[in-house]
Amino acid sequence: MNVSVRDLKARLSRYLKDARAGRDVVVTSRGRPVVRLLAMPEESGEKPDREELLRRLKLISGARPGSGGKPLGAKRPIRIPPGHKTLAEIVLEERG
Repeated sequence: MNVSVRDLKARLSRYLKDARAGRDVVVTSRGRPVVRLLAMPEESGEKPDREELLRRLKLISGARPGSGGKPLGAKRPIRIPPGHKTLAEIVLEERG
């Protein structure tokens, strides 16, 4: 559910209960999402199961679970012409 900052301030307890119950509470400012309220895990010492971790990961904007295995790299890697510096070499020069 989306809630404005003004509404959150007016009904904070209600939205905290919603988040604690597992409902997704997205706080917006001028119609744009700013923050998401999520419940803290119980302090029972138990780790969340795989399904719970995937559910939480899906709530993070831009995050996606991997498919497993080792990354294969680019299909068409960029070739650095002879005499040109790689990005790593440029960064090392800037740091030094």
